[in-house]
Amino acid sequence: MSRNSARGFAVVSATAVTTVGAVMGVAQAGTAQSGDEAAAPAGDATLLADIPAGAQAQVQTVSLTRQADTQAVAADAVARKSAREAARKQAAQAAEAKRKAAEEKAREAKAASGDFPVQSSYTAAQVQAIARQIVPSGQFQCFSNIVNHESTWNYLAVNPSSGAYGLVQALPGSKMASAGADWRTNPATQIKWGLNYMNVRYGSPCDAWAYWQAHGNY
Repeated sequence: MSRNSARGFAVVSATAVTTVGAVMGVAQAGTAQSGDEAAAPAGDATLLADIPAGAQAQVQTVSLTRQADTQAVAADAVARKSAREAARKQAAQAAEAKRKAAEEKAREAKAASGDFPVQSSYTAAQVQAIARQIVPSGQFQCFSNIVNHESTWNYLAVNPSSGAYGLVQALPGSKMASAGADWRTNPATQIKWGLNYMNVRYGSPCDAWAYWQAHGNY
């Protein structure tokens, strides 16, 4: 082994990381940075030229290992970020589901208790507000569609031909007495009866609405 070769091999053994850094810098610069190569320290080029073939293979192995380690660290960071984002979304979805469940439970409890202040008269907006507290949220629009067609939310509506009465145009209106003796004047009583009727006969307000669309009545 020549004196220069021995010196090059010793440098590789003692300063592998430094040498790899130099090699990585040259390799990563690429053709896009060819103008900068002229400014690279001449000592690096001389040092690489002095490294024996076997030692150069060692440098390349260390270089590839460093690249793999860097890529692994980057991939791990991306995976952890994705996991955090997925956990955040899952927590948000769970919180939203819990909130909706609590609202639905409160609605059911209020509907069951019949805790609706009795008034001498009600506006359409007030009747709709009561309905939202009685009818499940996922069924409200269908229920609303039917009521809007049947009575335009007028709880005192009477069909002059048939005598059908109230929000859901019960025929005869006295059927609604099963939900409360105040069925003539209390929209909450009419809504409870109408919801039960739709559930029993059709399965749900949305099923009743589908029937109404096909037949013009329910």
